Amino acid sequence: MIDLSKFNKATFSTQPYIKKVEKPWGYELHWVPEGMPYMGKILHINAGCRLSLQVHDIKQESYWLLNGDCDLLMENSQGEMEVIHMQKGFGYTTHTGQKHRHQAVTDCDIVEVSTAEAGTTDRLEDDYGRPDETPEQRKIERGEV
Repeated sequence: MIDLSKFNKATFSTQPYIKKVEKPWGYELHWVPEGMPYMGKILHINAGCRLSLQVHDIKQESYWLLNGDCDLLMENSQGEMEVIHMQKGFGYTTHTGQKHRHQAVTDCDIVEVSTAEAGTTDRLEDDYGRPDETPEQRKIERGEV
């Protein structure tokens, strides 16, 4: 039996949470508060837009297509980039060190779950000229500074 007396109930919350983060390709809706050991968000990508070609040094991500059409570019085990047309009803996972990029065919919404927002995201290519996303840059892009 779990000893419930060891938990600090002062940290419990029943309040809903959402944070909208504007992006040049659309926006993110964060539904997990900062400081948790995981992250959950919805990526809304405008038709014809794409995220940076990126790689994470710490973070891992999984995706679920909610609606619309999206191509996911992912590096395969031979180091080659593959274009995967995301299908509804299936999950897709990128691992630490695996290059990836989302490209919206139509407006689309994708559920992303990941390990905590930590480390650096190297933006290998970026249509918007943004620098790599370091912890400091992440705060700037989210309006936290």
